[in-house]
Formats: sequence, structure tokens, C-alpha cells
Amino acid sequence: MSHVMNTYARLPVTFSHGEGCRITDTDGKEYLDALSGIAVSTLGHAHPRLVAAIAAQAGRMLHTSNLYRIAEQEQLADKLCALSGMAEVFFGNSGAEANEAAIKLARFYGHKKNVELPTVIVMEKAFHGRTMATLSATGNRKAQAGFEPLVSGFVRVPYGDIEAIKAVAEHNKNIVAVMLEIIQGEGGIHLADPAYYRGIRELCDAHDWLMICDEVQCGMGRTGKWFGYQQAGIQPDIATLAKGLGSGVPIGACMAGGKAAGLFGPGNHGSTFGGNPLAAKAALTTIDVMEQDGLLANAAQMGALIRQLFGEALAGVKGVVDIRGHGLMIGLELDRPCGALVGKALEAGLLINVTAECVIRFLPPLIFSERDARELVERCAPLIKEFLAA
Repeated sequence: MSHVMNTYARLPVTFSHGEGCRITDTDGKEYLDALSGIAVSTLGHAHPRLVAAIAAQAGRMLHTSNLYRIAEQEQLADKLCALSGMAEVFFGNSGAEANEAAIKLARFYGHKKNVELPTVIVMEKAFHGRTMATLSATGNRKAQAGFEPLVSGFVRVPYGDIEAIKAVAEHNKNIVAVMLEIIQGEGGIHLADPAYYRGIRELCDAHDWLMICDEVQCGMGRTGKWFGYQQAGIQPDIATLAKGLGSGVPIGACMAGGKAAGLFGPGNHGSTFGGNPLAAKAALTTIDVMEQDGLLANAAQMGALIRQLFGEALAGVKGVVDIRGHGLMIGLELDRPCGALVGKALEAGLLINVTAECVIRFLPPLIFSERDARELVERCAPLIKEFLAA
């Protein structure tokens, strides 16, 4: 009997090691990893340059705390700002922490403008984390149930509906920010028209609000650009990162620019572990490998190939609703709940995920090759056909 708290419906498998896009369980069975730890293992498993960098850093220093300057953290902040167009970065340990920092920044911004009850517009079907504030910002009643009272200060609107945001603006003078995922990951890989994101940017400028982009899942090259908002050609005031930033070493980042830059001072926010030497070195190495190996272009190309191959393999199959995504963030929507496919795929030596009940989610490592892409579709398409025919 395990003494681990029962917060996950875990699959009956334990992995012992991995290499590249392959992972092996304790019985010696190998799997193609099309999930990468839920968009975390950017460089796949046991990447030699990452392993060497982590080992070398561990041999020098793991942790000092943010009471002191940390060279690796400063280098990482400089690099992220160069890539993102932001001005400064706060480091935590997770996406929820990064989003918590973003929400605190928005409230702090509002209070500095003498807004008594700073309020953030958030989206239906959003997912921002499981801390109390990020859970309250999340648009998933199932995740929220049993944790009331939720944190106040959020107004929810349908994703993709710019008119709904305009309507809120007319009646609520406490709005200080709009927070959204450029691609809703947990919500079902939902994208909106680029004009929608540009419209939000224009509204934020017109009303002196902050635009907050949650890039925890879609950032770090997953869409084929460093950040999802770059697909829409916009620049937010705040963007949050985690998941793929450290290729498996826990790290989160809240990046601020524009009206959000320079708001926090000493004592306004903090993190004991955030941006420590080991985590920062893992992130720096991840970025370095991505640049040297052209992984952004690879994500775009392999994602397009996977969507094309699934489209061909499932053409005319009744029950397939949509195949969508950017880069290696792909959703394949069926017309019925399909959670059973996760276990079927596991039996077939394939790691996938189902989210929003009906959407098969593929989040492969950014090192995925054409061979891997073709193998993914060759293994998964027959499972989908069999499932829909049952």
C-alpha cells in the first residue's frame, strides 16, 4: 500500500528510464512518449547536454536562496527578456506560482491606480493552476468543487468572444487586467482567431488594463515560436512560463513588461527555491539546445506533419470532430468521451492524454522526428478507429 496521497488516478505503470522520445517501464517495455510529462520534457529524456549541465551545476552549487544574487538566474532573466520582449522576470517553481505572481501583479497595479476592488477578466474553460487564486481564475467547476469559498476578483467571459469583454468593460469599472491562454491546453486545445488576441491588446491599451498571457503550456517553443502570443503578433504586459522551461527540472517564471514592469519591490513577493542555480542552469541549457538544434522550426514542421497524417488516416471516419493545434500542441477531438483510449494507447506502447473528456492531447518532446511522427499516427489512428467503431 502506497502512502502517497491519492490525488491522481494513476495508470498501472512505473517508468525506470528514458532516452530521447522513448521511455521504458520497470518491466522493460518501451513506449513512444507523445506527452512529454504534459509538455515538460522539451528535450526528451536523458538529453546528454542537459544531463551534463545539471551534473556539473550540482557539483558546484544547488541552492543559495534569493537573499543573494544568483548569476545563473540573472543570465536566464536576460535571455528570457531578449526572447520575449519583456523587461524583468520573477522566478518560482511552477506554473501555478507564476500565475499567482501575475495575479498579484495585476492587483498591485490596480491598487496603485486607486482601484478599490481590482478585478481580472478570465476565460471559460481556462486552466491556470490549483492554488486558491489560480483555481479561482480557472474555468473548470469540476476542479473548483469542494474548495469554496473561491477567491473573489475575477469576472469570467467566453473564450474567443471580444464583445463579451467589451460588455464587461461598460459595466465594471474595477477591471485591471485580462488573463488568458493563447491556446487553452487543459480546456481542450482551443485556439482563437489572431484578431481576437489583437482585439484584447487594443482593449487593454484603451482602458489602461494589463494583458496577461498564460504561456505555461504553450510557451517555450511548443507552438513553433518561443511564445504563443508571438503567433498573434502581440506583446502582453505579463507572460507566465513553467513546464518546458527546465525540461523536467521544476521552474516557473512570471515575465513583466510595459505597464507591469517595475511594480514589485523588495518584500512584495518572494520564493525560497525560485530560480536557484540548478533550475536556472537547466533552463539556460534547454534554451541553448533549442537554439542550436533548431527545435522551434522542428516543432512547427513535425506538428504540421502529425496533423496532416492524422487527417489522412482518419478522413471520413465518423466521430472525428476536429484536428487542431499549433506546432507540437495538438488536439484531436472526438464526438464522445474517450478517456479509455489512454489505457489502450499504453497497451500499444504509446503515451498520450485525454483532456476535456473528448479531446486526445498530443504534446511530444520538441526533438520529435519524422519517424516518431509517423509512428505516432500509425499506432494511434487504428486505436481511434476501433474505439469509434465500438
